[in-house]
Amino acid sequence: MYFDKPGKNNTAKTLELAFARGQELGLDEVILATSKGDTAYQALDIFKGFSITAVTYHCGFKEPFKPVMDADVRTDLEQKGVRVVSATHALSGLERSFFNKFSGTYPVLIVADTLRLFGQGTKVAVEVAIMAADAGALTGKDIVSIGGTSQGADAALILKPAHQTGLFDMRIREIICKPRNF
Repeated sequence: MYFDKPGKNNTAKTLELAFARGQELGLDEVILATSKGDTAYQALDIFKGFSITAVTYHCGFKEPFKPVMDADVRTDLEQKGVRVVSATHALSGLERSFFNKFSGTYPVLIVADTLRLFGQGTKVAVEVAIMAADAGALTGKDIVSIGGTSQGADAALILKPAHQTGLFDMRIREIICKPRNF
């Protein structure tokens, strides 16, 4: 499915489509991007029978030494069975600091920009799958991976996850939905 525009207004439909396709394929793991927990809470209502991993920004992303997700929200999500991963962006991280200081071209940033050809949400869905894999939150089986543009969710993929060290072993098997115009 293609959405007319990116953004959080697509969240509910993205989650519904992703759940339905994951069920059809017999999958049981979903990874999703969430900064403050809103998308994770919505996923709890939809992804019954799935292991849910919510990936959020690393501490210091917005403000030095401060997490983006409220500690109370994280605790509540974890008590409800969501695994919460806070990690450095797999497709920028340390390379972004080199770019900011020295300018230039860096391989990981090229990968990120190439994925953005499919939209920001698609890039994020790939990225959070890598971050979850590196955090030990995945089994290695195919997963549903959900990302978004700015806030909410607007892209969902079926993919075989991989760690950062094995990026090119990842396989994007299906694009369930994404914005058409971005």
